[in-house]
Amino acid sequence: MKQFYALIFLLLPLTLFGQSEKVFVISDTTFSEGWKNLTEDWRYQKGDDPAWASPDFDDASWSEVSAYNLNMPDGEHVLAERGEIVWFRKRIKADSSLTQTIVLNIRQLGASEIYLDGKLIHQLGKVSANQDEVIYNNPWRQILQLPLEKGKEQVLAVRYVNAQYKFPLYTNTNGDIGLSVSTLSHATSTDIVKNRRIAGFQQFDKNYHIALGIALLMFIIFISFFLVFPNEKINGYFAISNLFLSLFYAGVIWSNGYTGDQFWISFLIATCIVFSFSISLYCLYSIMEKTIDFGYKAVTFLGLIAIGCSFLYEPLILTTAWALLLLVAVIRIALKSWNKNRVASILFLSSSIIAIVFWAIIILTDIGLIQTDIGITDFYIKDYVPFAQMLNSVVLAIYLGYAFGKRSQELRLNLDRVRKLSKEKESILYSQNETLEKKVKERTRELNQSLENLKSTQAQLIQSEKMASLGELTAGIAHEIQNPLNFVNNFSELNRELVGEAIEELGKGDIEETKSILKDLGENSEKIAHHGKRADAIVKGMLEHSRANKSEKSLTNLNALAEEFLKLSYHGLRAKDKSFNADFKLDLDPNLPKVNVVASDIGRVILNLVNNGFYAVNDKAKSTPQPSEGEEGYKPLVIIKTTAAKSPSGDLGVKISVQDNGPGIPDSIKEKIFQPFFTTKPTGSGTGLGLSLSYDFVKAHGGELKVESKGEEGAIFLITLPLS
Repeated sequence: MKQFYALIFLLLPLTLFGQSEKVFVISDTTFSEGWKNLTEDWRYQKGDDPAWASPDFDDASWSEVSAYNLNMPDGEHVLAERGEIVWFRKRIKADSSLTQTIVLNIRQLGASEIYLDGKLIHQLGKVSANQDEVIYNNPWRQILQLPLEKGKEQVLAVRYVNAQYKFPLYTNTNGDIGLSVSTLSHATSTDIVKNRRIAGFQQFDKNYHIALGIALLMFIIFISFFLVFPNEKINGYFAISNLFLSLFYAGVIWSNGYTGDQFWISFLIATCIVFSFSISLYCLYSIMEKTIDFGYKAVTFLGLIAIGCSFLYEPLILTTAWALLLLVAVIRIALKSWNKNRVASILFLSSSIIAIVFWAIIILTDIGLIQTDIGITDFYIKDYVPFAQMLNSVVLAIYLGYAFGKRSQELRLNLDRVRKLSKEKESILYSQNETLEKKVKERTRELNQSLENLKSTQAQLIQSEKMASLGELTAGIAHEIQNPLNFVNNFSELNRELVGEAIEELGKGDIEETKSILKDLGENSEKIAHHGKRADAIVKGMLEHSRANKSEKSLTNLNALAEEFLKLSYHGLRAKDKSFNADFKLDLDPNLPKVNVVASDIGRVILNLVNNGFYAVNDKAKSTPQPSEGEEGYKPLVIIKTTAAKSPSGDLGVKISVQDNGPGIPDSIKEKIFQPFFTTKPTGSGTGLGLSLSYDFVKAHGGELKVESKGEEGAIFLITLPLS
């Protein structure tokens, strides 16, 4: 029994000691290794009560937590879900021998209030039970004062609201919050060992700034190469790749100092790195002279998938995994091109293997297979992450520079060889040049003679075309003048007879009969004068069209011009071929405005088009079988129509259409009909210059001449002219 009581008395102090509050004591030796994470002996309670900040509050009933992320004590489950508030309390004491000033650093995905013995010492963002009022703040690079009293046990309380980003939906840092303490001298030190938390990130930032400068420099250099040598498109692609790489580095630098929601920044910089690496991989395919295969398409597609999955999981983790896959693709292409481009294969194999080893060390460090306290890990090796990210780009730039230098050297050597060859062959070339010059002179003389003959022949053909048009025009004019001349001749003969009769009647003394004869004689004279004036008007009209200054434009009534030349064409063809028979129709706009044109030129255009129309319908009439009795046969018809319309320039103008119901124009020759000397007429029936000259006349007036034809329905030639 005595032994039992002795055991009770022995265990009782130990039990009381186990129930006592655990206090984190801070002395000068606490921070021998720099920052100290406050991970042990916290108490927590979900909910919200301002009294929980008081040092007198009894938190014995609260749950205990010891974790790097206080909101995820087991690494999987969160204490406070998004929008929920949780309180953390911890007892802390500054040793009386402490000589250093103590500072605090907090990382969090939310907002918090820091209390020391019930007094609010720091407000980081805005904590609120209303999720819409929460203001996010992650001061992970700020140094905060922790005003501890030496030798006094104090309560450090944290009021925290989880404001984890909405995206990604799944993350391993849900509602992250962690506190660390150090001395002010360590926190402001540039020694990474003493101040990994701050100085390490400063070194990290410094390296990212260096990498940004290198990426921008490569962009400027290669975009300049592309502008100078636009045929070297690979320089342009590589410049774009470096532009996206520069945006990536700039985004990382900005995000390191940003305390707000990081998701969209992470999403954009992840997108930039995927685009940059995909374009650089395309450049590698171009260097290796490989066609884009399934491997490239698969890697690019997976990169786009990684960007899309950023809404589900950490963007930078996904793109890092994708970048490792891209390095494998680089190694694959380098191995496939080993025999074809040994230098490029060695460079890219080496850089990719170095990058893979580097990232393997980083990954092994993060998952704990490599101790973080050895010199080549953690922040030390992570300082070189920006350089590892651009390793392949730098190697690609080196190779492009090497290839450019090699091509320049080859060009210089070729130039030297050409110079040597030119000296050796100078005498031979000199004699050959003399021979060639003689041959060239002889050939030039022959060509000049041929050209003169061609010009002479062309002038004769043009003159022939003019004479043909003049012959048709003359025949039409002759027919037009013949009618009034016939009247003049007939009435003149009749008047001669009437004068004889009048003299005879006067001899008989028959005054009344003489008066009657004289009256008839006067009426006949009036008719002679009328038809004489008609012939005079026809001649004056023709003289007007053929006046000396043919290039002078004047306001012209196109309705009258079209009617006049249609009739002249018809009568001219009738005069040449008595068997010619066709109908014509005028559909003239009475409100058609006058147009400022050279009337003789436009008249010749109308004459050529009408002549072609009459020729087409006459040719079709000859080849069309005679209809059976009671059936309606083919009736040749040419129609001229004038309307107001827009000119080719969009201004107000007029349109003249010459339509026939002939055999039409086949599609195979539509594009040729306006070419000089092209004709479908039999040899000797046409020069092939009528439509070509007509096209030039219309173009000279700022107009347009085109043709429309549908099978055997005939053809329509459309002339469009501006008013001025």
